[in-house]
Amino acid sequence: AGWPVLSAPSGRKATLLNIQTQHPVNKPAILVLCTGNSCRSHLAEGILRAVAGDLIEVHSAGSKPAGYVHPLGIQVMQEIGIDISGHHSKHMNDFLQQDIETVITVCGNADQACPMFPGQLNRHHWGFDDPAHATGTDDEKLAVFRRIRDEIRRVFTAYADGRRDQLKASK
Repeated sequence: AGWPVLSAPSGRKATLLNIQTQHPVNKPAILVLCTGNSCRSHLAEGILRAVAGDLIEVHSAGSKPAGYVHPLGIQVMQEIGIDISGHHSKHMNDFLQQDIETVITVCGNADQACPMFPGQLNRHHWGFDDPAHATGTDDEKLAVFRRIRDEIRRVFTAYADGRRDQLKASK
């Protein structure tokens, strides 16, 4: 499936469309929030899309977007076969007109600044250390990025497994 684009006739809520087919996407939308939308939220978005993109539409944003995706975040994701090099930093307000089923915050500041989104049913807060604040040699910084990536991978894979189990149980 291609990246979704928004279509919104004036005065109406935006609808996610598949960029290739232009048909509405009927999967629940998940928004992963962090303050800067430069690292943790992109790691989570990439991982969640990789493990559950067939079930859910995944986005990330920030309350104060940094304007870039951290290069070490891109690098450690490439190490596990996930390409987030095409991601960009977005503001959470960009999603206020979309039906967001679940909001997941991955840092404390985003949880405190998080508004309610139209259609929001669930909200989770799973805090992770900010690898962008890692200090030391390049190898030491990479080790921190890998640790956070692996922590996010465990949590978001378990979340995706739970969503999958929930779907099976409801059939």
